[in-house]
Amino acid sequence: MTETTATAHVSITGVARVDPRTKDLVKRLKPGEIAVINHRDLDRVAGEGLAAAQVSAVINASPAISGRYPNGGPKRVAEAGIAMVDAVGAAIMSDLSDGDTITIEDGRILRDGVEICSGEMLDLEQVEAKMELARDAIGNELESFAVNTLEYVEKEARLLFEPIVIPEIRTKFERRHVLIVVRGHDYKEDLRALRNYIVEFHPILVGVDGGADALLDMKFTPDMIIGDFDSLSERAWNCGAELVHHVHPDGRAPGREELQEQGLPYKEFIIEGTSEDAAMLLAYECRAELIVAVGTHATMVEFLDKGRAGMSSTFLTRLRLGPMLIDAKGVSQLYQGRVRRRDILLLVAAALLVILAVAVVSDSLQLLLRTVWLDLRDIFYSLTGRLS
Repeated sequence: MTETTATAHVSITGVARVDPRTKDLVKRLKPGEIAVINHRDLDRVAGEGLAAAQVSAVINASPAISGRYPNGGPKRVAEAGIAMVDAVGAAIMSDLSDGDTITIEDGRILRDGVEICSGEMLDLEQVEAKMELARDAIGNELESFAVNTLEYVEKEARLLFEPIVIPEIRTKFERRHVLIVVRGHDYKEDLRALRNYIVEFHPILVGVDGGADALLDMKFTPDMIIGDFDSLSERAWNCGAELVHHVHPDGRAPGREELQEQGLPYKEFIIEGTSEDAAMLLAYECRAELIVAVGTHATMVEFLDKGRAGMSSTFLTRLRLGPMLIDAKGVSQLYQGRVRRRDILLLVAAALLVILAVAVVSDSLQLLLRTVWLDLRDIFYSLTGRLS
């Protein structure tokens, strides 16, 4: 329930849904609920997920814009007309229980009429102002990002250019096109723009974690899902795709528990870098003819959104793949067709010509038109006779 007065006072009451992992929370949010998150520098993909869930408000325990870099999540939420209460403190994650009914009053969070915390109300104007400040200060973050990238290049280069051990997989990549879908910026729109390519070339479809759900949304079944399996839906788990778990050489294997709980067969691919790097390298080493990537992370902002301080593995992976890799990121923005008024008029005119042509050659239509004409003539003569 939302009430607005002449003084711009806003009161929002709803059911609170609490989860420190925003990407897990968006899966179970319902329209009108209040999302309670702990997400410093809310990234664009998470912001789009909250907006799509049509929540009435977002309460963030951490600053949604710390000022380190211009992260796009808060703007997506604000553009959707969703109220945001920012930096209320980490205590809210334990003070609130999932399902509590709460009220937001000008940045104050109340439960049963008692204030439990407060924060800064953010609207679109305030978000844009904070984003401008972050853009002005991005030089320091860019320098740090570049230094981190260079520091790790030597270390990860040895790991990436050593002989890669390929697991025994059933998917046959050799001499095939491979489409790799990553849950990144505009990945759904770019995937829609590639629908005709998918239908015509029938590439092997590889979903990197949540990218598998994007393929399923488009009515395409992934042949393989690779990653740490921390954001798969139930339908993705059970779609029949081959499962490949990305494991790091130092033994780190996030998501192994989820895989074991599912009880489904899977293979392990041990390689340094991100899961999207692993997917590309697996296709490359298995002699794919062409690799098309959708939604991949290639800019500093995108890597900071993912919580990575550098992009050495991605730089080295792209260097290794060379011209075999086609990055389809942003392809949906390359050309946006418009239906012009002239085109509509031409279409209508063409349809009328077809109807006239059919009428000329069709005996039944000629008979029908002749009958209608005779009926109209009889009615006309009858009316004029009475008038005279």
